[in-house]
Amino acid sequence: MTDPRLRHGRASLAVSFFAQGMAFALLVTRIPAIQDRYGISDGLLPVFLAAVPILAGAGSVCTEQLIKRVRPSVVLRFAQPAVLLALLGAGAGDRMWQAALSLGAFGLSVGALDASMNMLGVSLQRTYGRSIMLGFHASYSLGGIGGASLAWVGAHWHLSLLVSYLPVVAVLLPVCLVASRWYVDGEPAAEVAGGAPGAKPVVFRLLLPLCLVMSFAYIGDSTVSNWSAKYLQDTLGSSEQLSTVPYNVYMVTTLLGRAAGDFGVRRFGAVAVVRFGTVLAAAGFGVVALAPGPWVGMAGFTLLGFGLCVIVPQTFAAAGRLFPEASDAAVARLNIFNYVGFLVGSPLVGALGDAWSYRGAMLVPMVLVLLTLVYARSFGSEAARYGGGHERPRTVDVG
Repeated sequence: MTDPRLRHGRASLAVSFFAQGMAFALLVTRIPAIQDRYGISDGLLPVFLAAVPILAGAGSVCTEQLIKRVRPSVVLRFAQPAVLLALLGAGAGDRMWQAALSLGAFGLSVGALDASMNMLGVSLQRTYGRSIMLGFHASYSLGGIGGASLAWVGAHWHLSLLVSYLPVVAVLLPVCLVASRWYVDGEPAAEVAGGAPGAKPVVFRLLLPLCLVMSFAYIGDSTVSNWSAKYLQDTLGSSEQLSTVPYNVYMVTTLLGRAAGDFGVRRFGAVAVVRFGTVLAAAGFGVVALAPGPWVGMAGFTLLGFGLCVIVPQTFAAAGRLFPEASDAAVARLNIFNYVGFLVGSPLVGALGDAWSYRGAMLVPMVLVLLTLVYARSFGSEAARYGGGHERPRTVDVG
C-alpha cells in the first residue's frame, strides 16, 4: 500500500500542475487584450512575447543553481505564488513599464516553476517505481482547458483583465499555498552522489538527444497553438468560428492521451510509447498539410494532440533515469529547451508560410518531430525502465 505521504505529495503536485496550466492559458489566450490595455504596438508585441520564454529560460538556469542550496519543493513553494501574482499584475496595470515588469516577473518565475515542478515529478515517479509523470502533465492540460475557457468567457462578456484574473488568483493562490505543505522531495542530489561511488554528473553531450527531442516537441506544440486557427481559416477555408476549434480539440486530446499514457508506459515501456506518439504526431502534421478541407484538417490536429502529448513528460522522466544522482540539474537544463522550441517554432512556420506556403510549412515540424525516432533509445534503460520492471524506491522527505 502506498505511503500516505506519497499520495499527498502526488495530489499536491497535481494541484500545482493544474494551477500552472490555468495561469499560462489565461495569459497567452488574452494577449490581444493585454496589447490593447497597454497600447503595445504590433511591432513591439513580438519583443514582449519573446522576452517571456527567454526570461523563463533564465529562471530555469537560476533554479539549477538554487537547488544546490534548497530543495526543489522550496523553490516551487515560492515560484507558484510569484507566477499568479505576476498574472494579476499583468491585468491590473495601465502603463507600458508595468506590463514589462509583470511579464518579466511572469517569465522568470514560470521558468523556476516549470523546472521545480518537473524535478518533483521525476523524483516522485522514481520513488513510486512506476510511471506517473504523464498524470501530472494531464493535470496541466486540464488546467489549460479551464484557463482557456475562462478566457473565452472574459472575452465574450468584455470583462476587463483584472476582473478576469482576480477571482482565479484569489482561489488558486491559497489553494497552492496549502497544497505546498505536502510536497515531497526525493533525496538531495548531493547526498546521493556522496553515497554512491562513481555517481554520474550531468554531461551535456549525453543529455543533448533529449534536449533536441524537447525542442522538436515544442516546435510542434507552438505550431498548433499559434497557427492552427489561421491555417484552418486562410488555407483550408473554414469560417472564423470554426477556426477556433482545432486548438480546443488539441488540448482535449492532449488531456485524454496523458490521462491514459502512464498505463501505456507501464504496459509497453517508455520507448514504445514515445515511438508510437512520434509516428502519430507526424501523421497528424501530414494530414494537416494535405487536408482538402477544414474537417480533415481538424482530424489532423486531433492526431497531433494524441501524439505529441506523451513526448514531453517522458523526456523529463528519461532525463531523471539517465542521471539518477543529478536528476534535478538534468531537468533544469532540459527545461530550457522547452522555451527554445517555443521561440523557434512559431517564427519558423510563419516565415516558411510567407515565403513558401503554409501547407509546406506544416511539413517542417513533421520532419523535426520524426527525428525523435532517431533518439528513441534515449528513453529506455533496461535497469530503470518503468514498464519492464520497478526501481527500488528511494528515501523521500516531505517538503
